[in-house]
Formats: sequence, C-alpha cells, structure tokens
Amino acid sequence: MSSIRAVIVLSAVTIAGWCIVQGPAPVAAQGSSGAPYKTEAEWAATLPKDIYPDSRSRLPMIRREDLDEAGKKVYDSHLAEDSESLAGLQGPGGLHLNGSRNRADTGVDRRLQELARLVVAREMDQVFEWTVHEPRALKFHLEPAIIDAIRYRKPLTGVPEKEASIIQLGREIFQKHKVSSDTFARVVKQLGKKNLVDLCDFMGSYATTAILLHTVDVRLPYDRKPLLPVP
Repeated sequence: MSSIRAVIVLSAVTIAGWCIVQGPAPVAAQGSSGAPYKTEAEWAATLPKDIYPDSRSRLPMIRREDLDEAGKKVYDSHLAEDSESLAGLQGPGGLHLNGSRNRADTGVDRRLQELARLVVAREMDQVFEWTVHEPRALKFHLEPAIIDAIRYRKPLTGVPEKEASIIQLGREIFQKHKVSSDTFARVVKQLGKKNLVDLCDFMGSYATTAILLHTVDVRLPYDRKPLLPVP
C-alpha cells in the first residue's frame, strides 16, 4: 500500500470511529410531544412580520364569503372529510384561491406574461423557449432594454419598478429557491396579491414547459438563430 493510500484509509477509519463515538448531530430541544415549540403562541412569536399565523404564509387565510360560487365549492372541497388536499386551505389548493383561477380573468397582461416567460427561460437556460418568445414579447411592446437586462442578467438599475420587481422575483425563485420579504412586498405593491398568485402560476407553467423541452432536447430550426446565450 502506498503511503498516500495509507493516509487516506487511516483518515477514513479515524472519521468513522469519531462518528461512532460522537453519535448523530444534536437536534433542537423539543417538547414532550415532539413539537418544536411548546405552544402556538411561542411559535407565532418567532414568525417574520409578513407571515400570518393562521395561514402560516405571507397570504392571509382566504375567506369563503369573498369567493364566487365556483370558488366556494373549491373552498368546501378542501375541508371535506374525503378531501385529497393534504394541507387543506393552508396548502397549495387554498393558496390558489387567492388568484383568479382563470387565465382569462387575470390582471397580469400579455406583456407581463411574456416578460415572466423570458425570466423563466433565462433562469432555466431554455434557448428554444426564449428564441420563440422574444419576438412575441416585442410584439406586446416589452422594451428591448428590458429584454437585454433579462438576457444578460444585468443589474436592474433603470428598469421600471413593476418590471424590475417581477424579474427580481424570478431570479430569487430560481437561483435562491426562496423569496425575500422585500421582493414579495415590491411585487404585491405593483400587482396586488391576486395577480402575484397568477404570476406564480404563469411562471410554474413556463417552468414545466422548459423542463419538457430540456428533457426531449428540442432544437431550433436549422435556419433559426438562437437568441439566448448559454454556456
């Protein structure tokens, strides 16, 4: 056995032995029931300021009386004994009730939808989706300077606040897998909570398309120049 290999083996044995002696890493103290907090009030006191304790999210619990008849049926379905909604109104199903639930009723216009699609295509490096939709974005009057800010991941200085907040939202979702309180507040200020939920639905739909295109490796036509630089 070479001296280098011997050192590696000895190190591995030493680490394994240390793990056996030390045991698993300690976990945070828990109550007798296994819950991380003894009371709901104790837990609520630890929440960020923009989290509603009843919904456990940045959106308040939806009220049944604020919904149309179709929405009330969906609301009731999440509370039914045979509901397949694992988290009820506090899960994705309940959160979607804050949106329009119908693309035709959304307040997110086509220009902003195309902006959101380009953000998703950029963050997922989806050349086909970007190249097909950049001309559509221009058709709906999305400014070339904003498109280039997305394409080249430029700082958002000079980009209008509404568009900048949407771009920043997408960047945080896909790069950091979380959204800051400041960015959430910016988008809500520009769009409102209903349209924010719709925007998230649009981005999710576009991400699904990007996944499919990546998986089957869709190529552009031979005479089509790619408009998105990727590694």
